[in-house]
Amino acid sequence: MIKKHIPNALTMLNLLSGLIALIFVFNDNIQMSFAFVCLGIFFDFWDGFAARVLKVESPIGLQLDSLADMVTSGVVPGLVMYKLLEGIQMNYEQYQVTEEFFFMKTVPFLGFIITLGSGLRLAKFNVDTRQTDSFIGLPTPANALFIMSLPLILSNYTFEWEYTLLSNPYVLVGITLFSAYIMNAELPLFSLKTKSKALGENKLALLFLGISAFLLLILQVEAIPLIIMIYLLMSIIIKNTPKK
Repeated sequence: MIKKHIPNALTMLNLLSGLIALIFVFNDNIQMSFAFVCLGIFFDFWDGFAARVLKVESPIGLQLDSLADMVTSGVVPGLVMYKLLEGIQMNYEQYQVTEEFFFMKTVPFLGFIITLGSGLRLAKFNVDTRQTDSFIGLPTPANALFIMSLPLILSNYTFEWEYTLLSNPYVLVGITLFSAYIMNAELPLFSLKTKSKALGENKLALLFLGISAFLLLILQVEAIPLIIMIYLLMSIIIKNTPKK
């Protein structure tokens, strides 16, 4: 049956998108890399949807999905953070030779903490039965979009403080550590996956998507970190709001 291969084909397109994104990162073309990560995430959403609709979900599909996500939403953002840290222009006169070597040769590798955190997140997701209708910790695709937006903001910032923050290696290392932590934190987050055609059952997801669309229209790529923060805050508020 052809239909049983459709979800896995979409997953493979996700993986291919991640591989192409890697090539663009190596060539310092972050815009095209971002575009292919978005394309990979698009395929990642629809492969699961197709598997559910066609009723061809399988253990192999689950593992393949995580392997593809590891590249698109794990390796690519880790490499982007590495390149960000590597490319920062520092005031060498402030440091001795040993300190200069440490910052310029060692710190960039900390960017791959994002990749390590993504691998742990994906492995936990595969065995965590609590994450069928919601998430525990920030999903790797959302984290990838967050990290991928940083160099785009840095190259086309609106406010001076954005450049000041994103050109600071300490801030970037802090973002890296936060990224790895929030993906694996015991923090319940709502899912955007629709389980029913009923409007009332999807109002939270629709509200969030509406806010996100508005912010993207106004702020463009600069809206992405804000959207991720809103997603986290909305989830925390919902978690701590007593059910009637």
